[in-house]
Amino acid sequence: MRRFKSVRQAQQFLATHTPIHNHFQLRRHRLCASEYRAARDRAFALWREATGTALVG
Repeated sequence: MRRFKSVRQAQQFLATHTPIHNHFQLRRHRLCASEYRAARDRAFALWREATGTALVG
């Protein structure tokens, strides 16, 4: 409950955060480096598409 004003606020945050976290939490120990990079790049591309942000840099 640290930094949350109420249990409800914590639950709202976790309800939103969990699917996003799971999307980026890859089972790295089960992937070779090239597969991991490809999966990570796909996850970030989907994130940029969903949020409407452009790739910078």
